[in-house]
Amino acid sequence: MNDITVTAHLTTDTRTRVVVFADHDFVSLRIGGGTVDVALIAPAGTADILRAISAAADQAARELDTLPDLDEERA
Repeated sequence: MNDITVTAHLTTDTRTRVVVFADHDFVSLRIGGGTVDVALIAPAGTADILRAISAAADQAARELDTLPDLDEERA
């Protein structure tokens, strides 16, 4: 991966989109839906990296599921 650090706050209305560019042998995974999207460009041969990202996202979601509901505490 080329070096860049991007921080983005996910919200409940964050969208994801996958676009296949079969003519050029890559896919684009876009996350966002607002004024700025984060796009991951995955060329042929990087499917395992996308699977690793998916597994990490699943782990992060499971960790969030175990946290107390902060919105209820603020009420």
